[in-house]
Amino acid sequence: MKKRHQQKLVVLSLLLLLVLNLPIVLLFDSADNVLGFPVIYIYIFSVWLFSVLMSWIVVQRYYE
Repeated sequence: MKKRHQQKLVVLSLLLLLVLNLPIVLLFDSADNVLGFPVIYIYIFSVWLFSVLMSWIVVQRYYE
């Protein structure tokens, strides 16, 4: 894997560290529901899904 692709994964990790930080997560802690699920669960699982997909794309497209 080339250095620039490793850098993309590092940037993705730092972004995840930022968006899964407790003060940011607590912004979504409310009594509201979306399709019967609390908003905080929707936020956490959508961030997790985004990170898995972005990692997969970087690894599949740029793996050499």
